[in-house]
Amino acid sequence: MTESERISYYEGIYQLALLRIAELEHAMAKYEAIQPEIAKLEAYYGSDEWKKDFKMDEEGKLPKDLKRGVLSEDGIYDLLEKNADLMEIFLTTE
Repeated sequence: MTESERISYYEGIYQLALLRIAELEHAMAKYEAIQPEIAKLEAYYGSDEWKKDFKMDEEGKLPKDLKRGVLSEDGIYDLLEKNADLMEIFLTTE
């Protein structure tokens, strides 16, 4: 490999790393910004309101075309657990 080829090779890695780091920083900022909304979701999940909504869904009283992933016990639990795991990683890297 010539000096020019070597420098070009490592320049490519450098440029790609710069791009990926910028993308990650942007994604992390967006992730951090959604945390207040996730806190609201977590509060809803443990509330009487959620239990009422869940019961209505179980009884078939909600519109059939209504998206209701938030009423999936496993789905919302898994999302909140994954968020907690990611926040732990996020906070240890700051």
